[in-house]
Amino acid sequence: MTTLTALHESLHEPEFWARYTYAYADGPGADRLGGLQDLLDSEDDDADDDEGDDDSSFDVAFEVGAGHHVVLSIDVWTDSYSLGVTVPGADEPAELGWDDLAHWHPHALRWSELDLILRAIIARNPGQWPPGAALALLCRFAAVFDDDDVAGAVAAVDEAYAALRPEHWEGYWPRGADWLDRADFRGEDVRWQSDDAGNRWVSERDADAEPFYSTRLAPDPAAGDGFPHAQLRAVLDAAAVTVADRAEPDRT
Repeated sequence: MTTLTALHESLHEPEFWARYTYAYADGPGADRLGGLQDLLDSEDDDADDDEGDDDSSFDVAFEVGAGHHVVLSIDVWTDSYSLGVTVPGADEPAELGWDDLAHWHPHALRWSELDLILRAIIARNPGQWPPGAALALLCRFAAVFDDDDVAGAVAAVDEAYAALRPEHWEGYWPRGADWLDRADFRGEDVRWQSDDAGNRWVSERDADAEPFYSTRLAPDPAAGDGFPHAQLRAVLDAAAVTVADRAEPDRT
């Protein structure tokens, strides 16, 4: 079974989503798990502490245009997920953020940026992914703020999850409201700054403010391992071209 095939199958399994969204670890939606929690606990008890499931780790590259990719790394067994980007000529992805149960920094994208990326993925990869899959997988790395259409964002995430739900399944399934529980920064004084190059980052915040777990700080040319602003700009620019090209009328 190929990696992509295994992931496609997982997208329709409640166990996958219970782990991927951390519902099984008392994350949003935990109160709806019911008997699924016992099944997950049993699977954990039976697992070898030193070896994970070969079908639980995936590295997926979503092309957005001109050889630019958004790269999602999934390791369900260790509850570890990361988001990166690659640009032509790069040897490996530049990390935008990561999510785990220890020292998470998942807030890498604004909702508008994720929306642009998703439209480019759909345009460049027609039929490669089940409807809703890219949004359902990538939304964990996006947050919403005071200037976002939050109702529209939640509805889109809810629809993406619902599109993957198996017919007649009535048990636990993630919801848009679960995502919002971890992604909502309205009223939290998260202020975005920008520069002439088009970089955007969150300004320093009061120590008493609700934590905004992100490495998306001000560009620092002296820091070789800071947030990859240039690479993200390149990916967003490529995505914008893809979306614009798709919108152009056919004049042939």
